[in-house]
Amino acid sequence: MIQFADEALITVKSGKGGNGCISFRREKYIPNGGPNGGDGGRGGDVYMCVRRNLRTLAHLRHRQVFKAQNGQDGMSWNRFGKDGEDVFIPVPPGTSIRNADTGELIHDFAEESDGSQIMLLEGGKGGWGNVHFKSSTNQAPRYAHPGKPGKEMNLRIELSIMADVGLVGFPNAGKSSLLEMFTNARPKIAPYPFTTKIPNLGVLHVDHDKDFIIADIPGIIEGASEGAGLGLRFLKHISRTAALLFMIDCSDENCLTAYSSLKNELEKYGRGLLDKPRIVLCNKIDLEGASQNAEQVASQIRAEEPDTAVISVSVLERKNIENARKSIIALVERMDAMRSSGKSISSSGGEDAGTASESGAKSSFLASRSVDSSMEEQFPGSDPSEGAYS
Repeated sequence: MIQFADEALITVKSGKGGNGCISFRREKYIPNGGPNGGDGGRGGDVYMCVRRNLRTLAHLRHRQVFKAQNGQDGMSWNRFGKDGEDVFIPVPPGTSIRNADTGELIHDFAEESDGSQIMLLEGGKGGWGNVHFKSSTNQAPRYAHPGKPGKEMNLRIELSIMADVGLVGFPNAGKSSLLEMFTNARPKIAPYPFTTKIPNLGVLHVDHDKDFIIADIPGIIEGASEGAGLGLRFLKHISRTAALLFMIDCSDENCLTAYSSLKNELEKYGRGLLDKPRIVLCNKIDLEGASQNAEQVASQIRAEEPDTAVISVSVLERKNIENARKSIIALVERMDAMRSSGKSISSSGGEDAGTASESGAKSSFLASRSVDSSMEEQFPGSDPSEGAYS
């Protein structure tokens, strides 16, 4: 397994156009043959395209310069130069492209399907050969146009993984264990903080024609929105999830304040994270005293958010897990239905009339979700070299 990569800096260059040719027809017994210099070929363009079999941006770490081919110069006998070959840069779904120098957003591949592409830079045009400049007053033009230069740009590529449900919690709350139980993902699980160091995705099978995607990011700690721990780097990945699943470790001494602390970090980070519908799981009720703590946590949340579902579970002993699974499925299906009807869904799960917000029901991922067999594996933590990306 290689290091997870969700950011990359690259330089892209389009091809230069070929120069026009200065040439004259010279054949025996044919005097005054005239100009016959051909045009130069067009320089290659630079494209970026979506490839769903890509998991990360690791392939951009090993190659930072992408240059299209230059156009070939024109030739005698009115032969045009060959056009330069275009260059295609593959990226995973959920990738955004920014100008690294200005910070301007160029394009966001949030909604495009596999194979979608955009042109980033256009290649230079080929120059005209001297055959274009002949006239009755200039029958032997000795000049041609040079090819137009290509363009160059520095880009910042950022990946935000897309999923139906994002797992949110402090380290060792049981998020990875839940992901392993619900899906075929196999994240690293161990009894120490920050076991999860990279985002992981898993597929929750509902029936023969429906699947949901669950995303697990590294545990959040207080101050994550300001750069503490691993949270800041990966909080952006749940910004594109359609709903949130909070995991509270009810065996921890700070479990009564955990939910408010997590919400505080999400609120500071912004990007509409707190506007997303959510479910709260109070985990580890199999441990001594945790069940009573779970009841207190549930009472606090229901007092402030009556419509938020709070479920006490034990992932280790599979207590109430099926109830949690059904609640997750019901929430995502309700969001699908709300999106289809054009209504929005509040963070507590209630319905509001009007247009769906970008961070709520009108999830770009829900609108275009599709799952293939390659997503059975843990990803994007998996080695992206497992599948070709050309």
